[in-house]
Amino acid sequence: MDDTGAGDRTVTLKDLANELGIHPSTVSRVLHSGSDVARGAASVETAERVRDLARKRGYSPDPQATGLRTRRTQLLGVIVPRLSDLVLAIMYEGIEEAAAELGYSTFVMNSQDDPDEQRRKADIMLARRVDGLIIGDAHLDSNLLPDLTARKVPFVLMNRRVHGYPSATCDDTLGGQLVADHLWSQGHRKVSVIAGEPYASTAVDRTAGFIERWRSLGGNISDNDVVWSRFDTAGGREAAESILTRSKPHPTALFAVNDFAAIGAMGALRSHGLTVGRDVAVVGFNDTSLAAELPIPLSSVRSPMLDIGRAAVKLVQRVLRGERVEPEMLKPMLCIRESSA
Repeated sequence: MDDTGAGDRTVTLKDLANELGIHPSTVSRVLHSGSDVARGAASVETAERVRDLARKRGYSPDPQATGLRTRRTQLLGVIVPRLSDLVLAIMYEGIEEAAAELGYSTFVMNSQDDPDEQRRKADIMLARRVDGLIIGDAHLDSNLLPDLTARKVPFVLMNRRVHGYPSATCDDTLGGQLVADHLWSQGHRKVSVIAGEPYASTAVDRTAGFIERWRSLGGNISDNDVVWSRFDTAGGREAAESILTRSKPHPTALFAVNDFAAIGAMGALRSHGLTVGRDVAVVGFNDTSLAAELPIPLSSVRSPMLDIGRAAVKLVQRVLRGERVEPEMLKPMLCIRESSA
């Protein structure tokens, strides 16, 4: 059969079906299913033949036709506090990778962690008919989440959790416990926590995990030893200054629930003539790429940031299928370096 003209026009589902000797509807269900084999559409062998031929012939679905047929846009909206935050940027990379593998496109908007902006950005995304939302800026007292639920908007949370909603996060409580175990084993008995923002589960869970484990080990830690702060270097510096001026003698160890806050704290310690790792141990959280490259390498809890983004996409896909979805917590790991060793 002479197919020299095939490259001059778009390959259709019917073309693929004719070549394979199967019905076009079978080809359609295989190629537009999110699972490995469309339920009831074809055997594994047939599905593989369909996908192989589609790749060879350069078949590409018409997004407008797909949207009309499925009422789906294959578009996911992502809301984060700010994409300039390295942690969230890496999570978004994971989202993009996983979404592309499933045939979705994504776009992201910043809320600056402001509830009014969160709602405005969500409405903008819904006006663009996204299939679902991935929300990376959830507040523990959010009134947006119950509203989205009442409107039957498919969404999942990422990075931060809120009880009762599907989420992909690090096991932040465990991360805090790992830090407590490490500092206790190093002989520290007077510690302080730079705790982050009280509306974020990352801050609350990491702090609670540390405090509960510290007390279970026999240590004392009071409310005055915990300073809530912004998740940035300026916030970390301000919190450390507060700790150093009001705690006499000063603590021998600081746990900052975010690497950037930890870096700010290290600057404050230096300003007070203290050497990180010798006079005061410092441990951060997330293990961003900066941590190991600092003049005094920073001990930090490694959060699987890329995998959290990928997990969020898989969860929202299950929500779109109408499945019941439980929160997913990925395991952290403590990376010990000079700042606390």
